[in-house]
Amino acid sequence: MFPVETRELTKRYGRLVAVDRVSLTVRPGEVYGFLGPNGAGKTTTLRMLLGLVRPSGGTVQLFGKQIGQSMDDVGALIEGPAFYPYLSGRENLRVLARYAGCPDRRVEIALDLVDLSDRGGDRYGTYSLGMKQRLGVAAALLKDPRLLILDEPTNGLDPAGVADMRRLIRRLGASGKTVLLSSHMLGEVQQICDRVGVVSGGRLVAESTVAELRGGARLRVVADPVDQAAARARALLGEDRVRIEDGALVLDAEAGKAAWINAELVGAGIDVSELGVRERELEDVFLELTNVG
Repeated sequence: MFPVETRELTKRYGRLVAVDRVSLTVRPGEVYGFLGPNGAGKTTTLRMLLGLVRPSGGTVQLFGKQIGQSMDDVGALIEGPAFYPYLSGRENLRVLARYAGCPDRRVEIALDLVDLSDRGGDRYGTYSLGMKQRLGVAAALLKDPRLLILDEPTNGLDPAGVADMRRLIRRLGASGKTVLLSSHMLGEVQQICDRVGVVSGGRLVAESTVAELRGGARLRVVADPVDQAAARARALLGEDRVRIEDGALVLDAEAGKAAWINAELVGAGIDVSELGVRERELEDVFLELTNVG
């Protein structure tokens, strides 16, 4: 039984297909990153998961149940938090707790989880954007949900706010909660997510672990003459595992072969001035998959 499972999930607005047959699975206890450029269908997909938008086709199940049957297990922050500016953070949460039927003790627990206990008595209107986002997460945690859905939780934050949110999401994942977050902050996702789904033009174009998407390490070799070095490397590794980028060789080969490749190139009369391991960043994969950039 998965916290989130969709099959052929689709949303159309007239002739516009905002979400196109998306089938994704979020496993228990993982932090899952939902990536895509603006307008790719991320927020629409999350809103369908929460029953805020009716799908045009396909199915959604949360913890094996249809939408509306398991919402006590779900907390969400979609498109930014909204609170009363003249009430304190604590008072805002108490209002929500009473509405949701949560005991008052959950307010203090939620404030502590997002590191706002010492600022809980301050008016919401005085909060920084990062604090407002964290209070929004606290509101989503009031019912102690098993699944937390966050839509662009670091959007608009300064570096300090991004770091705070990153630490918070890590703690939530480590505590056993399942976290599904949409983002375009690829560096952040690379650091905190167990698996990712990449959406482009409304379609899910990849779903895997971050490590699998990034692929294995590559070797970068600066050699002269580069064409001769490329020919020798292709003879060693194969045609499709060697390419030239910015005047250097990029080889699909593990780091353990570096010394062997270096010896072969030097033995062929090629000058090697630099040889090092190069790992692909998630951003490189994202740009390839979405044709952005």
